[in-house]
Amino acid sequence: MEPVRYGMIGGGRGAFIGGVHRTAAAIAGNWRLTAGALSSDPERAKASGAEIGLPADRVYGSWPEMLEREAALRQSERIEVVSIVTPNHMHAAPAIAALEAGFDVIIDKPLADTIENAKAIADAVERTGRRIAVTHTYTGYPLVKQARQLVTSGQFGAVRRVSVKYTQDWLSRAADLVDNKQAAWRTDPNQSGDAGAFGDIGTHAANLVEFITGERITLMCAELTMLPGRAIDDDGAALFRLSGGGRGTLTASQICVGDINDLAIDIYCAEAGLHWRQEEPNTMRIGYRDRPTEIWHAGANRAYLAPDIRAIQRTPGGHPEGYLEAFANIYRIFGEQLRGATRSEESPGYATMDDALRGMRFIAAALESSRRGAVWVDL
Repeated sequence: MEPVRYGMIGGGRGAFIGGVHRTAAAIAGNWRLTAGALSSDPERAKASGAEIGLPADRVYGSWPEMLEREAALRQSERIEVVSIVTPNHMHAAPAIAALEAGFDVIIDKPLADTIENAKAIADAVERTGRRIAVTHTYTGYPLVKQARQLVTSGQFGAVRRVSVKYTQDWLSRAADLVDNKQAAWRTDPNQSGDAGAFGDIGTHAANLVEFITGERITLMCAELTMLPGRAIDDDGAALFRLSGGGRGTLTASQICVGDINDLAIDIYCAEAGLHWRQEEPNTMRIGYRDRPTEIWHAGANRAYLAPDIRAIQRTPGGHPEGYLEAFANIYRIFGEQLRGATRSEESPGYATMDDALRGMRFIAAALESSRRGAVWVDL
């Protein structure tokens, strides 16, 4: 399969997520970084391009320049997809322009800084007929996909309760905002949007709930808080209700001291409870009332896993795969579909436009509920 040629917007010197995307695409093996507009500063953009080995004539000083010049190249030479890894407030304009210029898009979550901008991206997708994938990373983990198959098959019975938390401590001190590029834009509502922790990591937690259960969060009651001197939430919790009748709790915080990156989910069905934790992603526990607890392991040689799930794993059992490989699975599957592959699963293997808009509605509902005194609101 000819690798998908892509150009990156953002992700230059000092950026975190750009390097993750490039590494994931390389692991996936069916993508090739061909061009880039890696910074809003032209000099930094060109220096960043040189550092990662892009040819000088495919490093651009701005994303409009990249889209214009790439579109003018022969079809066999120009980029096919634009990867957008900028702060949230810079998602909509390049995404819409890329779609209208004839490029497909892969974009980091959340889809945009506001629900209005997210809808504008969705309108551009519908108008142009181009394809878009959103990188909700944790759905790329093999055991998360296996959990979805087990729960949605109905073999455990109805989903009764879900408990999901995503807690970190990297913003727990006032000093964490000093000379910290990642903190600077994530805590600035002009760049991040109106939500802080709930937009940054709460969306991952909500997406994981809907992905594994196959149900929608329909109602939510949230309380978002922040440390003194902060402009947007760095901590919060919510009650929610699922479309199938189940209930749940969701916590998202970046000030929980001692928690590094603790995303964990517990799903209690009528006949079994399923438990997965991102910091130990290669094991999943399934508990029963009248039979022994099961520990499931990831690994390409674990015959009890579904064949399509074994196929996305690169190592034998006991050789851990993690965050980068999960990211790579999203790139791999999206790349295959861009090349015409089809999937028999209901889920395409990555967050769709509908999933991304669900994430934006989750943010809006959490903010509305909290501002109104933690009342119940519809999603």
